[in-house]
Amino acid sequence: MTDEHALLEQLGVEIDPELLSLALTHRSWAYEHGAAPHNERLEFLGDSILGQAITIELFRRHPEATEGQLAKRRAGVVSTIALAEVARTIGLGQHIRLGKGEAASGGADKASILADTMEAVFGAAFLSAGHSASAALVLRLVGPLLDDPGRTGAALDPKTALQEAAAAQGRGAPAYEVAASGPDHARTFVATVRIDGAAVAEGTGTSKKVAEMAAALAAHRQLVAEG
Repeated sequence: MTDEHALLEQLGVEIDPELLSLALTHRSWAYEHGAAPHNERLEFLGDSILGQAITIELFRRHPEATEGQLAKRRAGVVSTIALAEVARTIGLGQHIRLGKGEAASGGADKASILADTMEAVFGAAFLSAGHSASAALVLRLVGPLLDDPGRTGAALDPKTALQEAAAAQGRGAPAYEVAASGPDHARTFVATVRIDGAAVAEGTGTSKKVAEMAAALAAHRQLVAEG
């Protein structure tokens, strides 16, 4: 069984193998292989599938919520950080085809790449299995965020969530250190979050903000687990 077949079994949706391979192909790999097709068009489609499925589900679940409340909940669920967490739960990073440089810089765990690829998979599911199956896939994978308002809030604003969790445990305010590497057109940022002087977690991203948010979410998850 190939890795992609294993991923298909985990997704539980019949996705055309060629479409799945395309969904898993990052532009960095495509550029190293003669400008081959990559997943950005599927990502564009999947973003729409994701947004519609989540919007409808939130509308049904919260009949008393205002437009602003619904929009805030949706923003947390479909954020780059939240989608990257969803991608990690199914081990998506190990299946993504990356260029050598991107792979060497930890691209398989970058929040932006994971989130974009997750959306591309949703797009491939829509083209292969239709609207109902792709919407069901979205809700099956993203559902845990909808069911847990605390996780949704942390995904929407992980730095604030971490600060509140640290304060609740009588600990100091989180501090961030960010290092950058790579050429100007493809910078990789690694953020380390420290609490009371001790490193708690790291996060990577294509910007300082995304890296800090990824680190904050990882640290928040750790603090919550520790109680």
